[in-house]
Amino acid sequence: MTIDLITVVIYALAMLAIGWFAMHRAKTREDYLVAGRNLGPSMYAATLSTVILGGASTLGTVRLGYVYGLSGLWFCTMMGLGIMVISLFLSKHLLNLKLFTVTELLERRYNPAARFSSSLIMVVYALMVAVVSIVATATILNGIFGIGFWMGVLLGGGIVVIYSTLGGMWSITLTDIVQFIIMTVGIMFLLMPLSINQAGGWDAMVSALPETHLSMINIGWPLLIGYFLNYFLGIMIGQDIWQRVFTARSVGVAKYAGAAAGLYCVLYGICGALIGMAGRVFIPELDNVNDAFAKIVQASLPDGIRGLVVAAALAALMSTASAAMMAAASTIAQDILPAVRKQPSSLNTNRIATLVAGLVTLALSLVLDDVFKPLTVAYNLLVGCMMVPLVGAIYWKRSSTTAALVSMGLSALVTLFFLW
Repeated sequence: MTIDLITVVIYALAMLAIGWFAMHRAKTREDYLVAGRNLGPSMYAATLSTVILGGASTLGTVRLGYVYGLSGLWFCTMMGLGIMVISLFLSKHLLNLKLFTVTELLERRYNPAARFSSSLIMVVYALMVAVVSIVATATILNGIFGIGFWMGVLLGGGIVVIYSTLGGMWSITLTDIVQFIIMTVGIMFLLMPLSINQAGGWDAMVSALPETHLSMINIGWPLLIGYFLNYFLGIMIGQDIWQRVFTARSVGVAKYAGAAAGLYCVLYGICGALIGMAGRVFIPELDNVNDAFAKIVQASLPDGIRGLVVAAALAALMSTASAAMMAAASTIAQDILPAVRKQPSSLNTNRIATLVAGLVTLALSLVLDDVFKPLTVAYNLLVGCMMVPLVGAIYWKRSSTTAALVSMGLSALVTLFFLW
């Protein structure tokens, strides 16, 4: 395990070094928030992919594959399809608006009250997404290295908070490039084939699994519909996603590199489901299915390779955590604070907001231990409260400010009631 631990430590130090380097590139508010709106196709596709593929996408999809089989791929697939839609059909409109946050659109279309109200919802959503990834990071460190959960939160989450605060979107973009490469190699090219090999090969794995594990709808229609409503629709209106769209240097980059990122997410979901299916063969009974990823990694990988795959999982988690923290901080600094202070926020204000959002994320992560429940709450609130006002703002000329505010208020109450 020493080799594995050294590999992970080297990865963590590299993330901090990149954050320090990126701090010198973030010289203006636009640099800090949207990387100067200057990302080319390869950087844009990589960074957009890593935003989506976090704790639930990595640990959660493997768990779904373990429990439900091939149909576990639908979680990532719905998010990938959502990215394709926003890239091909909405990105041109979004880039032309020159926004920093989703909720700016509501002020332009309605009034400042609509922007402020929606900002509160967006902050809750973004913080919950960040919490999911930090909790998953701690779960992996605990399952592989035996590090206590709270220590895993502080170590893994602390690294994300530091590099995100230092360089903002430039830190996140540069670390995402490294994370994209590591997670692609680790999950797709190492863990998936080696776990299937551990299960005896493809034919042996298929014959050992229940027939239902090969069905595309074994997960059940209620979950499939829920994934569509929450994740397909939610991906299209999340601040973390829009903020990445704003970093594209052109409409062509946003459209076609974004669509490629969506396809990558679908492939990642297929790999995660297959890993879970293989694990079901050589670890048929787990006391806690939330530990499926860690147990599969331990059982199917040799020393050294295991460390690289753990780094790959941490890369997926940290990239999403940093993007969500940044989304919450940007909304606070650009939407909430100016409404309270009556003046625009500076670069330093945005950096302080990122630090505060990160500390709040760490605090919330210490009291939660599940990767799906916080994400479900986040996306329910986002889609339930924001979808109709945003669609109205973009496409419906007769939509009114009063209607938008009533929509958000009543939808929040209904959503919270049904969640309860």
